[in-house]
Amino acid sequence: MKQQRTVIVMLVAVVTAGIASFGVYRAIRSMPVREVEVPGVKVVVASGYIPVGTRLTKNHLRVATFPARNPVPGAFADPEQLVDRGVVATLDENEPITANKVAGPEAGAGLPPVIPAGMRAMSVRVNEVIGVAGFVLPGTRVDVIVTVSDDGDGSGPEEAMSRTVLSNVVVLTAGTRYDQDRAKDGQAQRSTVITLAVLPEDAERVALATSEGTISLALRNPVDVDQTKTTGIRFASLMKGTGPEVVVDRPRQRVVAVRPPAPPKPVEPVVPAVYRVETIRGAKRAEEVVR
Repeated sequence: MKQQRTVIVMLVAVVTAGIASFGVYRAIRSMPVREVEVPGVKVVVASGYIPVGTRLTKNHLRVATFPARNPVPGAFADPEQLVDRGVVATLDENEPITANKVAGPEAGAGLPPVIPAGMRAMSVRVNEVIGVAGFVLPGTRVDVIVTVSDDGDGSGPEEAMSRTVLSNVVVLTAGTRYDQDRAKDGQAQRSTVITLAVLPEDAERVALATSEGTISLALRNPVDVDQTKTTGIRFASLMKGTGPEVVVDRPRQRVVAVRPPAPPKPVEPVVPAVYRVETIRGAKRAEEVVR
């Protein structure tokens, strides 16, 4: 009898809780929905991935609404303002297109608008080894190393030498095709031509290096911005390992090692002179020291 009473009480409790929950649910569903309108502004965004150098068309663009209290600096509201303008920075899907990511209205598309002011675009021929196994992509930074068979002195025998001639150079393009879709994923990309952004005087160095020797590219970490400071290395120094740097004795045509100068001899301390004075007092003679 006692067990039946307990079961009845539990059933009543469950039914009561269910009725209460259903009543709360119906009350919430019957509440009116309040729509909050957030002021917005029209912003032109990319409809998909757009690589550098692309000439924008209406198919590349679409209009989205952004909160007015958080405006996008340099954004455009009308797609007509961006048609036929070149892209100078990679754009991802739904990314707002701002003034610093497109070229001027009359600059056109392709490579010219991408070249920074005061710099030049210089292309060099590479292979899989020189191109760091295909990981030299647009936007990466490299050091340019030249290897020549003669150090340029003109006197004496030829001696191979390598040296870093340019440091922290940005890569504009990798490959002959400009719309490199795989570059956005960081994948290796085979290319035969690398285009670098260099100063006018550095363009002369690259031209001379490619004409007189063989160039190699050393890929840099993007956060490493320090200039590479090296004096180069000759073949004789490479074969000698970690020994002293060697130079060529041109008159005798032989290789000599440059040894550090001998340490100076220690300076002996100066001993002050000692003077003796002989004194005679009566029949007594003596000597006194005067310093």
